[in-house]
Amino acid sequence: MILSGEKTKEYRDIKPYYDSRFRRLFDMDELDNPTGLDEHPILFRNGYSHTSPSFTAICTLSKGEGRTEWGAEPHKQYWILNLQRIYK
Repeated sequence: MILSGEKTKEYRDIKPYYDSRFRRLFDMDELDNPTGLDEHPILFRNGYSHTSPSFTAICTLSKGEGRTEWGAEPHKQYWILNLQRIYK
């Protein structure tokens, strides 16, 4: 869905695991809210093997509610990777 352009956002739970990784990559304010201005390349891999299909996307980061039709829980906050450009 991402590669076809149908899905333009990827969601991650707001948990210490992702908090620490995104904090290192994206510009955050003192409350760990992303400024939304930084763009960074993110590698997406379908599996754990180095031979699994993958692509890189330039993303910005925000916080917000996910789309329930893509499996998000209603009224739950997520990290949102906003996909700007995709490189296969």
